[in-house]
Amino acid sequence: MLQLWHSSDARSFRALWSLEELGLNYELHVLPFPPRVLQKEYLGENLLGTVPLLVDGETRLTESSAIPHYLSTVHGNGRLALEPGHRDYGAYLNWLHHGEATLTFPQTIYLRYAMLEPKERRQPVVAEDYKTWFLARLRLAEHTLSDGREYLLQSGFSNADISVGYALMLAVIIGLRNDLPEHCLAYHDRLCTRQGYHQAKTAQGADLELPGSKKQS
Repeated sequence: MLQLWHSSDARSFRALWSLEELGLNYELHVLPFPPRVLQKEYLGENLLGTVPLLVDGETRLTESSAIPHYLSTVHGNGRLALEPGHRDYGAYLNWLHHGEATLTFPQTIYLRYAMLEPKERRQPVVAEDYKTWFLARLRLAEHTLSDGREYLLQSGFSNADISVGYALMLAVIIGLRNDLPEHCLAYHDRLCTRQGYHQAKTAQGADLELPGSKKQS
């Protein structure tokens, strides 16, 4: 059986969301965050001490944007993935990696220096700079969604939406909901109505609560 190591609302949520959207059977191991500090025995499973870790027999994956594509192509009969030759294939790959490399990276710097570090080590100026960087990098998604489409690709919901959608979900968790541009915010709220999203939230149990985060409506 597929096994996923996950921390509530961490990057590994992409993998959990994908498992639920595809309706796959899996065993879930929920860890405190960060697991490399709070559950050191996990280093025996993953030397990096990061989540996600997906184990499928002898296959082990640790990249949150790669796992949904793997699950789709190996276990999901291609659902939520696109193949070479599809008109949206290039855009699919670009968004799949954009969600992590372009959007989540600056968020993690903001999160660390605004919330996770001890108060004496926090860096408000650094955090604000990376918040600004993240919001600027939403321009492509905002422009793409401005034509009224429901999802990033004209062909419909895909792993691209799981990848980028998680970055928007994290933005809301860390208190940036009111900073999100109009179309990105509406898109985030649409994604949150999906059954697979709700099932993933239920499967993980309690949502992540961060020091200094503000719940916004």
